Amino acid sequence: MKTIEKSIEVLNDLIEINNDRIAGFEKAIADIRDENVDLKELFQQYSAQSRRFSQELTQLVASEGGEAETGNSAGGTLHRAWIDVKSLFSNNDRASILNEAERGEDAIKKAYKQALSEGELSVDATTRVSTQAQEINAAHDRIKALRDAVK
Repeated sequence: MKTIEKSIEVLNDLIEINNDRIAGFEKAIADIRDENVDLKELFQQYSAQSRRFSQELTQLVASEGGEAETGNSAGGTLHRAWIDVKSLFSNNDRASILNEAERGEDAIKKAYKQALSEGELSVDATTRVSTQAQEINAAHDRIKALRDAVK
């Protein structure tokens, strides 16, 4: 029973950071100027990706008998990284946007790595989280490459 409870807790943490990621990308999409329309499109894709991930994780929580989180993470945790993007848009330049996006991606990448390394997930959850982590890593690398291209 303890293992299932811990698995549900870890999955809920991942749901929260995905919700934070959605909120961060939506804030970015709303505030990015037209000259960076390609970033809007990319961020829409990653927002949709996190919506899908949250849905998948919610299904896992339910299958393990738990109740899934529906909101964002509590203040003061590492997960707040994606919500705190308002300072990014003071200059609204491409490099700043991509720097902040990469910072958010670093946070979610770290959360997935930690979830997998703790060994607290059920077998089904480990499989799903591992697959999602690969997509998160690819998204991070793409944003990092875009950021590096503007330096």
